[in-house]
Amino acid sequence: MKYGIYAPYWTHEWTSDYEYYIPKVKRLGFDILEISCAAFMEKYTTESAMLDLRKCAEDNGVILTSGYGPTQQQNICSTDPEIVKRAMAFFRELLPKLKVMNIHILGGGLYSYWPLDMSLPMDKERDLDVSIRNMKELAKVAEDCEVTLGMEVLNRFEGYMINTCEECKKYIDAVGSPRVKIMLDTFHMNIEEDNMAAAVRYAGADLCHLHLGEQNRRVPGKGTIDWAALGQALRDINYQGAAVMEPFVLSGGTIGKEIRVWRDLVPNATEEILDRDAEGAVKFVRHVFGL
Repeated sequence: MKYGIYAPYWTHEWTSDYEYYIPKVKRLGFDILEISCAAFMEKYTTESAMLDLRKCAEDNGVILTSGYGPTQQQNICSTDPEIVKRAMAFFRELLPKLKVMNIHILGGGLYSYWPLDMSLPMDKERDLDVSIRNMKELAKVAEDCEVTLGMEVLNRFEGYMINTCEECKKYIDAVGSPRVKIMLDTFHMNIEEDNMAAAVRYAGADLCHLHLGEQNRRVPGKGTIDWAALGQALRDINYQGAAVMEPFVLSGGTIGKEIRVWRDLVPNATEEILDRDAEGAVKFVRHVFGL
């Protein structure tokens, strides 16, 4: 199994200079740097810039994975046909960029939009039907680009369509593509699942990507989650995918607003302190998971 961390752990905005973080995560003991696809709309907008980033990762022996929360204007199951049209075009343009970057995993609430606006109408049955139909089309593009789409199971406060592993399994079975799989996140599971280890076992071979974070959104080992039980479940299913930490500990900026971090979860959070916590966390999960 490969271990990674999401670059926005260190930042207040979704886009940053990933060439800076690639050697950092390698030095801290990670195999993977996960990046936000927002970068392809802001910083890494040319093929030349994407190839430079790919080379930086390859030169440092770091694997790149990607995550994204589609905006309301990128919602493939919107009731507005024009939004759906734009959303499908967005993903059809994004997936070939991931191929250029040699990125083979895209995870997130790709089946809808994020973060949830509870003031908007929600018709779960209707939205699932539309989402499945359109995801079947995007799966064909993903197959051509050699990208697996991880349908992230989100908690009830951030999404309404897929809140449990069981719901996600029904979704991916309905799509019926080897490129559309289950993505679990321990922060969300801690809220929604009756038993997190059982959810991992239920996902089984359909689990393509895993996010790690405590119930308080800090790095593993700084909260109350039973990592030993989770590690046993991962060993039971012989999980060989990525385990990427997705801690959010800084208030302020776009990330703090969208994640709802209203106070710094790490006091006096200098970059040195964040580095120290990340380095300790990856050593911790490698030991506990034994994978």
